Amino acid sequence: MVFYAKIYTYRSMDTSKNLEDWMEWLQSRGRSAFSWEELKAAFPSHSETAIRRSLDRQMEKGKLVSIHHHYYLIIPPPYYSRGILPPALFIDGLLTYLGRPYYVGLLSAAALHGAAHQQPQEFFVVTSYPVLRPTQKKGLKIHYLSKKEIPESLLERRKTETGYLWCSSPELTGADLILYERWVGGLARVAQVLSELAEVMDTKRLSFDLLHYLPVAVLQRFGYLMERVIGDAEFAASLFDRCRQAGLTFFRIPLHPSLPTKGFSSDARWKVIVNVEIALEE
Repeated sequence: MVFYAKIYTYRSMDTSKNLEDWMEWLQSRGRSAFSWEELKAAFPSHSETAIRRSLDRQMEKGKLVSIHHHYYLIIPPPYYSRGILPPALFIDGLLTYLGRPYYVGLLSAAALHGAAHQQPQEFFVVTSYPVLRPTQKKGLKIHYLSKKEIPESLLERRKTETGYLWCSSPELTGADLILYERWVGGLARVAQVLSELAEVMDTKRLSFDLLHYLPVAVLQRFGYLMERVIGDAEFAASLFDRCRQAGLTFFRIPLHPSLPTKGFSSDARWKVIVNVEIALEE
């Protein structure tokens, strides 16, 4: 209801305003993006051809970018040189427009938690099925990873300059990094990020929701890395105890899923076959 109230308020103020004026009006109310449907509703007396011409003019000026079919970003002066907004400023609006549950995850979530000095032009979002194609625009790439369910109880709501976004908790972030390790540069990179995330991880958030949401093999690798590589014995012990309380059964699994396992020893507690050596950078 708020969405339409804003449009109708604007129309009642002055229907003669042009697109640039309307964009400025949206920005004055904390909006950094709009949809084609909103635009048509804001200018009911204009033809679609006239509206598209106005859009093209603003895009030529670098004040507007089409980030998705029928969804546009308003580019304020501080971002003219980049030609794009940071994803954290528009991802909530975009996924809400698409009707998708989501959370910012992996390296992008780790950065929000103060870990992982990731490249700012790469962003990771976990959402539902069907799979979304990556967004590539102005040097920015957004990776969309799909899961069957998005557990709100395991997420955090973070404030941004333009509103809020959902991101994974430090604990879910760490587990997802292990689950999707090939997307972030391998287990050595994951371990490095985990060593920084360890500072904000909390054993109190090792809930049964988290344990039942994740594959058991991921929990085993998580525990092994935290104990044997990161050296956080307290977190590892709590994770192990919670897994036992949840009735989870460990089977022998490789630390690196795609490498050979023959001839390697396995960790007694986590039943992880140590088929790759991982050491933290000095």
